[in-house]
Amino acid sequence: MAAAGAVLALCLWWPASGLSVFLAGFLGVFLLPGLVAGALTPALAQAFGGRFTVKRSFLLAATVLLLLVPLALVYRLTSLLSLTHGVPLAGVVLFLQGPVLWFRHLSLFGVSNPEHARTLPASLLQPVVAIVGVFLFTPVSVVLLVAALLFLLSGFLTSALLLRAADRPLRREFGVSGVSLIRPLLDHVDGRDPAATAALESFFARFAFPANLRLTLLAFATPGGIKATLALPTVHPGPFAGLGSSDLPRKLEGRLGPASGLLFVPHTPCDHDLDLPTTREVERVADAGARLLASPPAASPPAYSGLVSPYEGSIARAQLLGDTALVLVSQAPAPTDDIAVAIADQLYRESLKGPGPKVAIIDAHNSYVEGQGDLTYGTPLANKLGVDLRAAVAAAQAAARPGALRAGIAVRTNYSIGRDGVGPSGIRCLVLEAHGETSAYVLIDGNNLLQGMRAPILEALRPLVGAAEVMTTDNHVVHEVDGGINPVGERYPVASLIADIVQLVRAAVVDLSPVETWCATTEIEGVPVLGPAWTARLLTSLGDTFSMFTNAFLTTFLLLLTSSLVVLVALA
Repeated sequence: MAAAGAVLALCLWWPASGLSVFLAGFLGVFLLPGLVAGALTPALAQAFGGRFTVKRSFLLAATVLLLLVPLALVYRLTSLLSLTHGVPLAGVVLFLQGPVLWFRHLSLFGVSNPEHARTLPASLLQPVVAIVGVFLFTPVSVVLLVAALLFLLSGFLTSALLLRAADRPLRREFGVSGVSLIRPLLDHVDGRDPAATAALESFFARFAFPANLRLTLLAFATPGGIKATLALPTVHPGPFAGLGSSDLPRKLEGRLGPASGLLFVPHTPCDHDLDLPTTREVERVADAGARLLASPPAASPPAYSGLVSPYEGSIARAQLLGDTALVLVSQAPAPTDDIAVAIADQLYRESLKGPGPKVAIIDAHNSYVEGQGDLTYGTPLANKLGVDLRAAVAAAQAAARPGALRAGIAVRTNYSIGRDGVGPSGIRCLVLEAHGETSAYVLIDGNNLLQGMRAPILEALRPLVGAAEVMTTDNHVVHEVDGGINPVGERYPVASLIADIVQLVRAAVVDLSPVETWCATTEIEGVPVLGPAWTARLLTSLGDTFSMFTNAFLTTFLLLLTSSLVVLVALA
């Protein structure tokens, strides 16, 4: 703020006006108004029903001064060329207060309070104090006072035009002000403010419709309790940050508690159509899981296999665990992303009708390429999945033998979303041993794995276990950083990731102990979900909003400068 104020004062007053005027302008017009606005804007905003942090307030005060620097440089250049002859310097300084109000108002309207009348007092604070500073060393006149008022009026009206234009796409599509969602979004991301979360989830809930969901729990139990549980709900862990079913692994773990042992929540075959709009729906899913844990079925028949693939090029691998075939799906090294729930639902229902085991399907979600890898119903790739899955289950059945099963677990959670691209549930490892064959399941709490990283991870695990797979949760909580998608491997080096996974698998092997397995499934009826194409509609509207805002930003700023220049020329 001081640096920007000094540059502005140099452009306007140095050296022609002398040191005393330079210092008066630097302090009275730029630095002190910025400091006053930074300190008092939060209290003034709160007095009118808004909310604005001190940190944001000082950032805004400094930003508007930086915005003025190019304008002041243009003035200095034109004055050197004698193009501004006759224009009073006080008028130029007052002219600069229009852009100050323009930027402050559009910022505070979005972040503090989306009502013009309640936001305007805080928006006016910095430019009005600057105008008072001008008149401390410039004789007050009616002409200059009227000019100052017109400059501020231009700043307010062009800011209101910009806000109205940016609001149109979301109002047209969803009947809600997009600008009004900015403050709760920032408050949710910054500090998980409960009121902000409720406001955003209430917006989502308006467009939800009921669907029947399925939850499968595959538990590994010891005489002392459950050691680990695979939770497989037909729920997509989105839409974003901690909203709805985003951060699903941590929400389920917090609700189920120690009764589930170490909880694994890998990605199941589904997409954004099955995002849950509010945390209440997640609690319904968790409560259904708690009922399964409280009344577990009898242990499955003790017949187990290792994790096997039926043939080269199969996109499905399976491990038989009693009466259940655990199936992992990955198209890696080709891109692999969401699998339509209809594909998996058909295969699951088919398995219930036959004499073989029922299937529990995991979408490994482990080869990210933007915009590629989705597996949709009715495509040749969907048909291939059906063929490969049946073959994988048959191969697992052929390899299975009666006997004992041992399970070992390990977990590391000290990761950062911003630094590492890994969510709060960290990296979890489950190792299963049957007949001397070990199979490792590595689950990373993140949104997919960069293409090409799966192979070196599995290669590093080859000396430790007979078979392995690395999976991600597709947790959309990792989107709340710059860059959005934030796939695993983009921020955390692959060498470090491999070292961590190797260490965890070794710890899980050491932890191996006898377990029995049971698998239970329940249907949860009438759960609100966001439904088909809702996320696409939202993203399209947000894209339109961004485009509209970008165009209107430049247009209204030029309109502001043009109208203000008319007033400034009239002062000459």
